[in-house]
Amino acid sequence: MTEMHIKEQWDRLSPATRQWFIDNPGCVIVPRTITAAINTETGENAETDAHGETILSEEDRAFIQAKSHDSGTTANPTGHQFFDAVQPGQP
Repeated sequence: MTEMHIKEQWDRLSPATRQWFIDNPGCVIVPRTITAAINTETGENAETDAHGETILSEEDRAFIQAKSHDSGTTANPTGHQFFDAVQPGQP
């Protein structure tokens, strides 16, 4: 598989594609549907494996994780709240 260079193409990606990366900051292998969208949006033709997937470079993974962190989605991406079984002040 050939590495994809998202950092270089970020401004050319659609808001939906960017949001997918922000929602999936730990992604290493880009699914074929997202790879196809990126190729369409950027006019590039990234090489893919037999499944239509490609991989992100370490630089792109760090870039996407920073974007995700900056957007505030990594702190609590699901919106679920968790509570301890023991209330404060109780043993």
